[in-house]
Amino acid sequence: MRNLLKSHLPDAETIRSNRWLAPFGNTLLHPRLWHLNRHSAAGAVAVGLFCGLIPGPFQMLGAAICCVLFRVNLPLALLSTLYTNPFTIVPLYLAAFGIGEWLIGSGSVFTPPPELGALPMSSWAGVLIDWMAGLGKPLALGLVAMAAALASTGYLVVRGLYRWHLIRAWRRRAIRRSQA
Repeated sequence: MRNLLKSHLPDAETIRSNRWLAPFGNTLLHPRLWHLNRHSAAGAVAVGLFCGLIPGPFQMLGAAICCVLFRVNLPLALLSTLYTNPFTIVPLYLAAFGIGEWLIGSGSVFTPPPELGALPMSSWAGVLIDWMAGLGKPLALGLVAMAAALASTGYLVVRGLYRWHLIRAWRRRAIRRSQA
């Protein structure tokens, strides 16, 4: 699993050679941001899933800042934020609104999402932000609750997968040793 992830994720040298990221080289080239083990992978997935629900285009920036603070794998966290996209954001926000409404316990009035088909793609962000602002407290509380649930679930799943992979490797090694 580790080799598969390493083959698809950028390395530290790519960041070092990028002219836009060069001023942040000392911070972004910390070894723990690029090391991939069960702790950094689980933390990175949790950070990516949590920051994926940040409204607007700030998801990857939030994930990068959290990676620097918590010293987890940066490329994997950035990759983990990609579960939100123009096709999934509205259903996720509807679910978050429902969770927030359930947590608050009030019967807030839900306004349906705006029709984006007739609008140019450049104005979608502004229209969606206005719509989300009208949803208020249930949406905000639901986003935080849903992000926390996704992050903790992602963390536990990755830790479990690493544990499962490790146990299988131990068993295969034990079988090979007993046959030899």
